[in-house]
Amino acid sequence: MQPRGVHPVILRELFIIIAAFAAFASAVATYSVAFHGTASLKEVLSTAFAAVVGLYAGRHLERRLTRG
Repeated sequence: MQPRGVHPVILRELFIIIAAFAAFASAVATYSVAFHGTASLKEVLSTAFAAVVGLYAGRHLERRLTRG
């Protein structure tokens, strides 16, 4: 029997993306304010986006390498 609604794996991946984006954005903003005195929203969001893309590229590569 197939589950109804959104598949649990998709929900897990969405949660990981949102949590990772929030964590990276928070870290970048904290670093920028601590060492530069100001944090540009564009810089914070673009850096967090790039970090999440890198995270997912690494996860994809890891899964492909384990399969051989």
